[in-house]
Amino acid sequence: MKLRSFLPLIASGFLAACSTVGPVGNTSVPQPAKTVQLDRYLGNWFELARYENSFETDCEGVTAQYSLRDDGMIKVINTCRKDSPDGAKKAVEGLAKIVPDSGNAKLKVSFFGPFYGDYWVLDHAADYSWSIVGEPSGRYLWILTRTAKPSEQTRKMLVKRATSLGYDAALLRWTRH
Repeated sequence: MKLRSFLPLIASGFLAACSTVGPVGNTSVPQPAKTVQLDRYLGNWFELARYENSFETDCEGVTAQYSLRDDGMIKVINTCRKDSPDGAKKAVEGLAKIVPDSGNAKLKVSFFGPFYGDYWVLDHAADYSWSIVGEPSGRYLWILTRTAKPSEQTRKMLVKRATSLGYDAALLRWTRH
């Protein structure tokens, strides 16, 4: 048999191996609520909480840095600390592109060559001090803030907001900074 006949099987096996089978925390993910002013969204974000996932296992002190490239795409640098906020630093660089006609609220992000995943800015503060990010499957959720340790009042408000978007707050994993 020719290799060409095996390519679809190999590709589907690779994609299945890369996917994580985690709990669905939202069975009806809403469309993003607001447009995103890209120049205000860019910069440094701290991960306040997330749904646990295989690519952030044992990560604390998680940050995401977004910057605009000359070609209009977005450079993404995700950083985490192994096991504690002072642990060994690990960073990965990726690339994001804006989904047309999404008001800049939907992106496709890749950390592994041609494979892109959904990144939806479901909601954000008017002053861009916080953001709630998800994707269509409901298996992933990130709550991001501009400060590493926001107030308890802000934390409670963000949990309430994520819950109002249909997310199960019991699945949140709080990130230590």
